[in-house]
Amino acid sequence: MKLTKSVEQAICILIFLVTQEKNEPLATDEISNKLNVSPSYLKKITRKLVKKKIITSVSGNRGGISLAKSPEEINMLDIIEAMEGPISIYSDTGLIETVFKGGKHTDKGSDILRNVFKQADLLLIEYFSKITAADLLKESFGTENIPTLNWNKMSLTEYVEANCQNLSENEEK
Repeated sequence: MKLTKSVEQAICILIFLVTQEKNEPLATDEISNKLNVSPSYLKKITRKLVKKKIITSVSGNRGGISLAKSPEEINMLDIIEAMEGPISIYSDTGLIETVFKGGKHTDKGSDILRNVFKQADLLLIEYFSKITAADLLKESFGTENIPTLNWNKMSLTEYVEANCQNLSENEEK
């Protein structure tokens, strides 16, 4: 199973939204610029996330996208399925039945093979459903409090520089 790049891009979009100041939609043009992806491709990804009710979209001058759920309610399975559809690592084309047509154990063998891959699907579903966006960001930042900023007005570099300066000033006092 290989996921497409849209899963990674959806994760990046969610990182922006989780760290975006509350009640301040993030302009899709800003995300497009920061990720260096075309606005039309970004809109395709955001439409899928909106359809799955992971994010919301607001039109207008102060519009943009924002989270529809808390980061604790968004899991990796939600993101993967929004981009790729339901997890299914085995595409059963019926080839085994065609090759071994009329064979004594063809049906049983096909059922066994389908079941093996179905069990693998269930393991992946269970695993990805346990990992939330909040878990990943808290681990990444090494803190229980996920920092926020207004991505419409500031870059992460500017944010880090401002906060490092504030930390240095507090340490001097």
